[in-house]
Amino acid sequence: MSRAWRFLRFGLIERYVFRMALAATIVCTLVLTAVIWVTQALRELDLLTAKGQTILMFLAITGLTLPALVTIIGPVALFIACIFTLNKLNSDSELIVMSAAGAPPSIILKPLAILAALCCISVAAMTIYVMPASFRGVRDLFTKIQADVISNIVKEGQFVTLDQGVVFHYRERAGQTLRGVFIQDRRDPEKVSVYIAERGQTVEANGSSYLILEKGSVQRISAGQRDASVVAFDRYAIDLSEMAAAVEAAYQKPREQTTWELLFPDPSKQPPNLVGRYRAELHDRLSSPLYPLAFALIAFAALGTARTTRQGRGVSIAIAILTMTLVRGAGFVAVAAIGNNPALVPLAYLAPIVGGGLGSWLIWRGGDLTRFDLGALIAPLTRRLPRPAAASS
Repeated sequence: MSRAWRFLRFGLIERYVFRMALAATIVCTLVLTAVIWVTQALRELDLLTAKGQTILMFLAITGLTLPALVTIIGPVALFIACIFTLNKLNSDSELIVMSAAGAPPSIILKPLAILAALCCISVAAMTIYVMPASFRGVRDLFTKIQADVISNIVKEGQFVTLDQGVVFHYRERAGQTLRGVFIQDRRDPEKVSVYIAERGQTVEANGSSYLILEKGSVQRISAGQRDASVVAFDRYAIDLSEMAAAVEAAYQKPREQTTWELLFPDPSKQPPNLVGRYRAELHDRLSSPLYPLAFALIAFAALGTARTTRQGRGVSIAIAILTMTLVRGAGFVAVAAIGNNPALVPLAYLAPIVGGGLGSWLIWRGGDLTRFDLGALIAPLTRRLPRPAAASS
């Protein structure tokens, strides 16, 4: 315990480096999140225009997408902060002074490693708990919006497309009651349903929104059948959550599951066509916390050594950015691949481990990414190869 406490205890220089890197990480995270959030929010402007929602509802839905953005932006922001901190320390000749005074490189690596560990814990909390809860909140809000569109936004006598394949119409309104309700559901081309009722009303029950139809009929036409089946009813309830976007619901469903549900799925509740996405989502969540530490090691391997002002660091920064991009890109490709092939699951964890291992190896060797000596790496192997015999005259 005392050794661990000594490791976590900061000296003057370590506190200085940690404060600088922490401030840069927070600023980068806020700036990158704000920029990407604006681009995502513009895609949801139809909540204010077509669906007549308030600005508060708009901010609530777009705000719930932030945890998913932070899980991707956080490690990148940490990498940028490490690059900025190390470059500033060298530009101000502080790294050179520390090296001349005999300070070990660990005095700079230690605060960056602890900051990376804190970022790993934050990303793990986001991916394992916060992100699935936020996507479920988005789904609930869209369900309420769907009910609000039916009860308040749709105008009398208009045929309105609520979603892809769902058309809604009513003749007139009497208070909260809709008269002459017509609904056509063509989301499943193999099974088209048409609902006709004299009256309809939206109600809330058990946290869900329902459209209660009275005195009407349901006509269902299946593919390959010439005649439609007609069922008359006195009272019929339609779950409005089922009228959410079919395409979006299928895409978001794996992210809406809790991590526990992904670890121990219920086969009866897991659609067969989404098994691969469930698997990819699970390993994406579990591998994401490994990237902050890998990125911090790559940044330190590139810029952790002291250099004079005459020695340029642009090449080091460029190679570090390229390495980070390759590692994260390999992670995205691996997660997409394991959705189709379970045997490729280790690849999702291999990308950050290899990136962090490369950075650790270069730090241990005392080199950097710009002085990656491939010859020194394979020299022990070449020494063992037999020399070719001299040609006889």
